This record gives sequence, C-alpha cells and structure tokens, in this order.
Amino acid sequence: MATDGAGRMRRGAAALGACAGLLAGPAPGAAVEPGPVAGPTVTLCYERADVRPWRTEDGRGLNFELLKLVGQRENIRFDFQSMPWKRCLAQLKANAVDGAFAVSFKPDRREIGEYPGGATADAAKRMHIDRYILLRRKGGKVEWDGKALHNVDGAVGAQLGYSVTDLLRSLNVTVDEGSQRSDELVRKLLAGRLAAAAVGGSDARTLLAGPYGAQIEALPRPLVEKPYFLLLSHRMVERQPALARRIWDAVEAVRNGAQYRKLEQTAMPPAGRGKRP
Repeated sequence: MATDGAGRMRRGAAALGACAGLLAGPAPGAAVEPGPVAGPTVTLCYERADVRPWRTEDGRGLNFELLKLVGQRENIRFDFQSMPWKRCLAQLKANAVDGAFAVSFKPDRREIGEYPGGATADAAKRMHIDRYILLRRKGGKVEWDGKALHNVDGAVGAQLGYSVTDLLRSLNVTVDEGSQRSDELVRKLLAGRLAAAAVGGSDARTLLAGPYGAQIEALPRPLVEKPYFLLLSHRMVERQPALARRIWDAVEAVRNGAQYRKLEQTAMPPAGRGKRP
C-alpha cells in the first residue's frame, strides 16, 4: 500500500510539472510560429453620393471592390469615410485623410494631393475611366459638335467642385455649379433654369433610366472622357513613399487582373463599356 501511494504521488508531481511547463511557455531557444502581422491603416474619403457602378453612399460599387482587392493583396486596411466632395478634397489638402477617390486630373489639384505619376498623371494606374455627358430637355436645341456648344440659351449646370466646370468655362458658357447632386441639376433643367446639364456618364445612365428619363435626352457626343485616380495626401507620399507606390502599383495590377475584370463585366452595363448612355 505504501508503494502504491508513493507511485500516485510521483505521478501527480509529474502532471503538475507538465502543467507548470505549459504555463511557463516554450523553453528558451524553442521555435515559435509567428502570428499574422497587422498591416497599415490608410484612411480614404469619397463623395457621399451614388455614382453607379463605381460607388454608392453606403460603400458598395466597383471602386470599393477594387480597393478591397488591393488591401488583400498588400495587407492594407482601408478606412473609408463618406462626405461631401468639396469637404473630402479639403480634408485631403489638410492631410486629415490619407487619400481621396475617385479624382480626375486637374493641374491645380496637385496642390491638394499627389497623383500617381506626379505632374503627368499615369493613366495606367487609374481606378477607372468615365465620361461627362450633356443632358438637355427632350426636344431641346442645345448642340455639341466636339469643339463648341451651340444654341445655348441659358446656363449649363454642373455639380459643385467637379472638374468639368473648367471645360465649360473654356467654352464661354455661363456655368451654374450650385448643385451637389445630379438629380438636382435635372430638376433645374426641367424647371427651365438651365439650358443643359453636364453629368458623369454613370449618372447620365441612371437619370435616363429613372423617373426623369422621359423628359430628358443625352447629346450623342460625350463632352470629355477621362481617367479617375486615387489621390494620396502630400504627407503620406512624403513620409511613406514606398507605401504610396505599393498602393498605386497594386491598383494597376488588380484592375488588370481576372478577378476584378469579372466584377467589372458583371456590374457595367453595355453603355459603360464604350457605347452611348
């Protein structure tokens, strides 16, 4: 009996020793499997508006799909913040956010942030291409021949802060940029307060297919077609140039990749792939 009791005591001590070893952790010099390393967080702002198929107010659309794939590829967490467009650009200029999307190229916007490619934005690193379309009332007389506007009997409307306003002013027409949203422009157009409205191609498709569609029409020739970019803050490009290059390079690689192309083909109507809206 004394022998059995001693054996039980020895076995109990061995078990306690094993538990103590587990609690103490691995022995010095033992190999430890590394855990996943958290990547950087990059804060991006975007316009609080539906611009389909690129983005919606609630964070859906091809722009988000593209950036999510970039994040997965580069182990980057993107923090998306929606706000009015003018505020987004102001936040970027103040380095309060790391970037803004999607931004067409204007030389004076280089005061706000950095384009991929710098002074000559690299179109290969764009997020997407879109166009501006001119809308008029059904049966209206306004015409665009690709060089000049004709029969303009009032102001041409554009959204506040949008780059197309520079083009319109260069065409010597009065510009009304007092509206935040494309549907506001159409209401002004139908009320006779505008001769025409310049809107993005995706907005034009949405408006023509919506409740105003029977009262408006699109001019057949686009005003302009241009690439749209992820604009990064001056501070980020200065302090983390390698990260900025990684992001821009990944945008190009992902946009040209099979996974994103499949998403784009599913989301884009035929008009978005080169046909008229």
